[in-house]
Amino acid sequence: MAEIIITKPDDARECYRNKTLKQALYDDGEVVMGDVLINLHGDEHRKRRRLENRLFRRDTFFSYEREIFPDIIEETVRPYLDEGKAELVDFGHQLMMNLAAATAGVDRPEGTAEETFRLYAYMLDFIEAATLSFYTGDKDAKIQEIQESLEAFDAEFLEDGITRRKALLRDFEAGEILEEDLPKDILMVLLRNQDKIPMDRASIRREIAFLLLAGGHTSATAFNRVIHNIFKWIEDHPEDTSRAYNDRLFLQRSTHETIRLQPSSPIAARWALEDITLRSGIEIKEGDRVVIDLEAVNRDKELFGQDAEHFNPDRELPDGVSPWGLSFGQGTHACIGQDLAVGLAFSPEKSLDDHLFGLVPVAIQTMFLNGVRPDPENPPEMDDSTTRPYFGKYPVVFSG
Repeated sequence: MAEIIITKPDDARECYRNKTLKQALYDDGEVVMGDVLINLHGDEHRKRRRLENRLFRRDTFFSYEREIFPDIIEETVRPYLDEGKAELVDFGHQLMMNLAAATAGVDRPEGTAEETFRLYAYMLDFIEAATLSFYTGDKDAKIQEIQESLEAFDAEFLEDGITRRKALLRDFEAGEILEEDLPKDILMVLLRNQDKIPMDRASIRREIAFLLLAGGHTSATAFNRVIHNIFKWIEDHPEDTSRAYNDRLFLQRSTHETIRLQPSSPIAARWALEDITLRSGIEIKEGDRVVIDLEAVNRDKELFGQDAEHFNPDRELPDGVSPWGLSFGQGTHACIGQDLAVGLAFSPEKSLDDHLFGLVPVAIQTMFLNGVRPDPENPPEMDDSTTRPYFGKYPVVFSG
């Protein structure tokens, strides 16, 4: 077995689309990640993906962005605005988790800050499951802790939600309610299609926990990094200060540029199920581990210019090049929530009124509209509990 490192965009795209390369990034995290969408392969993945795609449609995303998310953002940010300050790492995870909960199907009947904190504690455990390969402590003890947390999460947040959705399905089948009365979330999709793709309770629990951590953690990581990059951009380009407060496209482009430079996972990894030769001549043997170096791929100077290693929200790209690079993957395993998280690249012939911005840019706009800026007395710190480049603390204040 060898480890093959992929650093060129064409090779990376070919690997992403090759059906004989199987997910290899979460081998240590099976306690949560064992049979979730991102880890399935072949026919199992195709069926689950097709099922969940019924929810992940652009018309649904427009509904989320314009009707559901604004109230959740207001509810989550209000206590921090009242206090005049926040710690971005915790706050960003709480905010993105609450948004992810709405799409996953995790009910929050209380709608309180205390409920958010309880759900947040569970999500932190789920995040550790997905990043166990980089964990520096006792992995066996951590796996047991995560399993106990997963079961407690089920009892507190899933049990009543499943009961409620099953009752709604019975009412719908009896003709007592309409289609639009059913919740638009993944939990409802899974329960409604048990006859087509049956999943036991443990599998449903893991899928919902994964969607919570995937939507919450990856979006929160981007949220924090985008705000940091905009702060630094404004320091060097003070003439652009007003754009952070008035230009939604600037915020979205800043999000895309950040995700290109700093993907949530700096690598993608696949196991080779058979021998492969890429068009470039790279030979991959059965059993090899293929590692796509996304930071190298996304900084290719032929695609992104001579300043490809630097943050530039005004970057002009050749036709057909995604502004976020290959951070969301490609092919059948491309991130199912990509459009929901960061929206669509803007086309000049389109109207802003019809443009999908994405939940991360929308949340970032809320922060700047409330005058977010770095806390001058408390500089940010990196997280030393992981080898991943995450902020550990990022204090900010609001000026209104």
